[in-house]
Amino acid sequence: MNLPNLLTLLRLFLVPVIFYALARGFFAVALVIFFAAAITDALDGWIARHYHLQTRLGAVLDPVADKLLVVTTVITLTWLQRIPLWLTVAVISRDLLIVGGGLLYLLLIGKFSIHPTLLSKWNTALQFVVIVLVLLEAACRWRMPLLPVFVLVFVTAVASGGQYVWVWSRKAIAQDRASGQS
Repeated sequence: MNLPNLLTLLRLFLVPVIFYALARGFFAVALVIFFAAAITDALDGWIARHYHLQTRLGAVLDPVADKLLVVTTVITLTWLQRIPLWLTVAVISRDLLIVGGGLLYLLLIGKFSIHPTLLSKWNTALQFVVIVLVLLEAACRWRMPLLPVFVLVFVTAVASGGQYVWVWSRKAIAQDRASGQS
């Protein structure tokens, strides 16, 4: 157990706290907690890379914490009618595609290593931005033109999901060809 893993665990523990704050309508509290959780996400990765503290546990726990944080918050904000359902479906479908595709690849082809693409990183960052903007709007009772940001997240989610399918398909074809030549 090291500092990056502790920060990731903290992020996991903040998920039900954010849900509770949102369910109770405490948008300012949810905003502060979500922002703190987002900072721990950036911080744990930086510390792990900078000080060579990457662990197998962290490699598994970090994406789980990220997905749980985003999915729980997005679903709750959709339930509260703050985020449109079509965006939530795109965000969750992308995550299910990534997890399901990874498991399918593992079962059918074999071991692989997954590295987030630049587009995937952009989509994840934009998801965090959307959540912060929606929470900021709700907490401050501002009206912001969020539709363009919703559309941008939707487009990058669909494109990112498609990119994973493309990359994994190419790896599977290359693996199949390599095993056919053996």
